[in-house]
Amino acid sequence: MPTVNFIDWGQVDYQQAWDQQEQIFKTIVDHKLAERELPQEQKTVLANSVIFCQHPHVYTLGKSGKKENLLLDEAGLKRVEATFYPINRGGDITYHGPGQLVGYPILDLEQFFTDIHKYLRFLEEAIILTLAEYGIKGDRYEGYTGVWLDPDKPNARKICAMGVRCSRWVTMHGFAFNINTDLNYFKNIIPCGIDDKDVTSMERELGYKLDFEGVSQKLKANIAKQFEFQYS
Repeated sequence: MPTVNFIDWGQVDYQQAWDQQEQIFKTIVDHKLAERELPQEQKTVLANSVIFCQHPHVYTLGKSGKKENLLLDEAGLKRVEATFYPINRGGDITYHGPGQLVGYPILDLEQFFTDIHKYLRFLEEAIILTLAEYGIKGDRYEGYTGVWLDPDKPNARKICAMGVRCSRWVTMHGFAFNINTDLNYFKNIIPCGIDDKDVTSMERELGYKLDFEGVSQKLKANIAKQFEFQYS
């Protein structure tokens, strides 16, 4: 059974978190490359990580995104005290900020299964299970990644966005789960490039501010359940 270290970075600058992710990711990829010619029985595996954190206000744009989906110029970014980064994950533009749980699983999928679509569905299911513990019915929306409420209805709204990178079956980047998020910041972008759907949070749906740490612990357990790993 694979071993996974859960790491809580608290609130951390986006660039700092990205640099640290890249370092962990590179270490695993380089290790796999160095051992690729060895017989299977001689190969060793490095520990996997799932990192939880929050970021100061920031907008990030994936490789397939369009810069025009950011509706602010430099002056506008300064006005709302936000930063902007084009990054190397999949997906379009999204927002991160306080009250949003950002998860960065850095997993060697060869220790689990080699199927990136299955990986995304497992992450979605962990979010759906967590929402259910609070009486919120999360769901998938055909044609879209992430977790939604009331998909296929006029009031469809996204509560968790996802965008990942995978190389040599090692993952990085991950998901952004709106718990107590200030949703006004989404008005400054076309979230994920989708201009006709709403964004929501657990706080908005339930009408009260959630215990952030409590939600985090439930999600941690649900991720471990989905991927069937031991964690520390």
